[in-house]
Amino acid sequence: MSFHALKGDERTHAPFARRQIITATTLLTLLASSTALCSSKAQAASSGVQTTTASSSLKTSTEHLESTEDENIVVLGSRVRQTTDHDAADLLKNTLGYSTYSAGGVSALPVMNGMADDRLATTIDGMRIPSACPNHMNPAMSYIDPDMISEVVAIPGITPVSVGGDSIGGTIEVKRRDPQFAAPGKILVTGRATGTYRSNGGASGASGSVTVANDMFSLRWSGSYAHASNYHTGGSNSRQVRSTSYLSFNQAITAGFRKDNHQFTVTVGQQDIPYEGFANQYMDMTNNRSTFVNGKYTGDFDWGMLEVRGSWQRVDHVMNMMNDKGGHTPTTGMPMNTDARNVSYSIKATIPLGRKHTLKVGNSFDYNGLNDWWPPLQGSMMMGPNTFHNINNGHRNVLGQFIEWDAQWTPTFSTQLGLRNDIVMMNTGTVSPYSWTGMMNMSDAMSAQAFNAAQRGRTDINFDVTATGKWQPLETFSIEGGYARKTRSPNIYERYAWGTGNMTTSMVNWFGDGNGYTGNLNLRPEIANTVSFTLDAHDASHRSWSVKIQPFYTYTHNYINVYRTGSLSNNLSKLTFANHNAQSYGINANASKRLWDTPSWGRGELIANINWVRGQDKVTHSGLYHQMPANGRISLHETWENWSGYAEVTLVKSKNTIDWIRNEPRTPGYALFGIGGSYRWRMLTLNASIDNLLDQKYYLPLGGLSIGDYKAGITDMLGALPGMGRSFNMSLSATF
Repeated sequence: MSFHALKGDERTHAPFARRQIITATTLLTLLASSTALCSSKAQAASSGVQTTTASSSLKTSTEHLESTEDENIVVLGSRVRQTTDHDAADLLKNTLGYSTYSAGGVSALPVMNGMADDRLATTIDGMRIPSACPNHMNPAMSYIDPDMISEVVAIPGITPVSVGGDSIGGTIEVKRRDPQFAAPGKILVTGRATGTYRSNGGASGASGSVTVANDMFSLRWSGSYAHASNYHTGGSNSRQVRSTSYLSFNQAITAGFRKDNHQFTVTVGQQDIPYEGFANQYMDMTNNRSTFVNGKYTGDFDWGMLEVRGSWQRVDHVMNMMNDKGGHTPTTGMPMNTDARNVSYSIKATIPLGRKHTLKVGNSFDYNGLNDWWPPLQGSMMMGPNTFHNINNGHRNVLGQFIEWDAQWTPTFSTQLGLRNDIVMMNTGTVSPYSWTGMMNMSDAMSAQAFNAAQRGRTDINFDVTATGKWQPLETFSIEGGYARKTRSPNIYERYAWGTGNMTTSMVNWFGDGNGYTGNLNLRPEIANTVSFTLDAHDASHRSWSVKIQPFYTYTHNYINVYRTGSLSNNLSKLTFANHNAQSYGINANASKRLWDTPSWGRGELIANINWVRGQDKVTHSGLYHQMPANGRISLHETWENWSGYAEVTLVKSKNTIDWIRNEPRTPGYALFGIGGSYRWRMLTLNASIDNLLDQKYYLPLGGLSIGDYKAGITDMLGALPGMGRSFNMSLSATF
């Protein structure tokens, strides 16, 4: 396994971190040719930072392959796996222990080692972005197109306190490309453009960027467009899967200034999603607009390095039922609106303490304000005559500070010790149901009265501790691992969603399971204790073979799960959030083997990985919800001159360990075959691939229920969400 970091990046990373990074180079575009690594090999060997840089068009595996450097960019040609997905969460698909909750076409929820969504600290350019929706239709990674991304860092489990707090499952850091500057006395004009097509669902997309810069100032515009209609299943009885269409636009302007050892960057951008179907939800997104400003300063001083970030974001979010689920007219559907404001800052200082020790200290603040209201539906006795206020002036503020010490005791042994404190302050205003009178709204009216009479302010004082080490007794073998105590406070909906009626509870659900959820003012923060380690063996040259094994175990006090409070139709339930104890454990592994490397036949590599996780609620003795069954991938990669290609099989075991409290569906096992290739010449790159080559029919283990098909009358019963059938994909990109 090869470990790399960005060249010139003086940050000290944890030796245990096992970071899997996917990076877009400045030369390649979405769906472009190859995976790249910006590396500093001397630092990489000691840092343990696993970095894969790739055009955002590519799904890449994170196992080691030999690379060739070209102007500080390491191109891993045999890693190419083209995709036409426009969801940034898909960039990590081949990362060990990683999966996604299926949601909208550009809004999948990330999962690492069985921990999902808010249990992960996900940031975009340092900004923590919570979902502004009772269905979590707009998670953090949905706000950026893959083509705009420079780097995605995935740290499961034991996360350094300097990069993540208020989370228990890990950290995902998404970073845009830094500004480009010209050589002194020169003017730089550069850009790129990409077009993509996917046959299944008729998906198309386009993206591009243009940069103009001198040696001190840089200005870049980036934009993207993505569209898809409903996709079709595989098998002889292929059919359309309702509520899987989407339309998305992104654009941003990045300005940069640098002088000596100082650099300032500011990005202003906007995203518009006019519509996005959600196949496993009762609702769809009928508009989502996000406007943001994000600034960053970095300075290199005699005493060390300083990084200061600040950001602001406004989100206007609208839900209703698209035509797939009955449409939204003045007398049908159900309008739901959410407005959110996010403001944050962070300050980090990295201070060398001699040649072997480094100290990091930092402070941060995150403000999340939320209003969630549901306008009355004309002529409806249930949804009217007044506005339903689900969250009224809710806010969640997190003030955090940390200290972290890295030490390189000997050339073969290093440690990291970190301590973090997060103060989480939450409150919300009084609420109101559709009506204070009438039988249809009696349950919600009584719940609103009790909620308004209660003391709603909550303050949690949380502490995190990490202690890790790495020992490399041989050039070909290392052991790294440690312990972490991580804490997460409830999100706004887990604490403050107050409705108890059948319909109103069903509208609060980001799990895709069709159930209805009610919050709990008395929830306590989750406290997760994690131990894990990694065994890494490889040949001395990092070229012939490698094996990596990562077992882990987590015991979580006050895990936020649910208990049943009532019944809905179709064997579904009303659920209330509650603290239980839980445990999760598993093992991830990968291996690679060079098969041939000759001028005549090019270079061939066999790569395999496997992931297994099991979660258990210690109170209900059920499985934890949405744990991915054992799965793996075997792929053969070939690179020859300007051509590269792959053939692979993805294997997923049947899902039989389920959360019976939520009526989670079982899914059968399946195997999917795929092939693809890429050819690059001069400034152009052509990619082509076929996913699900044999057109298998299968069901998504983390897809939840196919509610869109059920509401449209396509299926008679609620069942698991089916996956996509065969798809022919193609992209063409150009740079200048």
